Amino acid sequence: MSDTINLTYDVPGDDFTRAGEASSDVKGVLKKLGLSPQVVRKVAIAMYEGEINMVIHGGGGQITVEVTPDAVTMRLVDHGPGIRDISLAMQEGWSTAPEEVRNLGFGAGMGLPNMKKYSDEMEVVSEVGVGTTVNMKVYVA
Repeated sequence: MSDTINLTYDVPGDDFTRAGEASSDVKGVLKKLGLSPQVVRKVAIAMYEGEINMVIHGGGGQITVEVTPDAVTMRLVDHGPGIRDISLAMQEGWSTAPEEVRNLGFGAGMGLPNMKKYSDEMEVVSEVGVGTTVNMKVYVA
């Protein structure tokens, strides 16, 4: 692959029937490009977790993905309530998901920890009352 591929996805808020569509599409694109199964898996998991967080907490938002010969870079932007304490939110099992979301099988507090685990680089920027931006990168080689 010699060119850069840019993909953009709108993630609807509170719609669990569509949650995961963007990460599934990116997974298919990366497979067609011939990226290694390990890279495809890491990107798919990290992006899915972020996408679900956007649906649960952020009221939806937008995901942009840039695929280059060196890396897959994902930028997830929402305009939700923001994260009050990022270090607390990074702890496995900590969640602010409401009970009805937990009853659907989501909101176990593994979203941000899994995003960090499956990306090679991750940055979370959040402002209460404004929203959250997560930048993740997975290296191809």
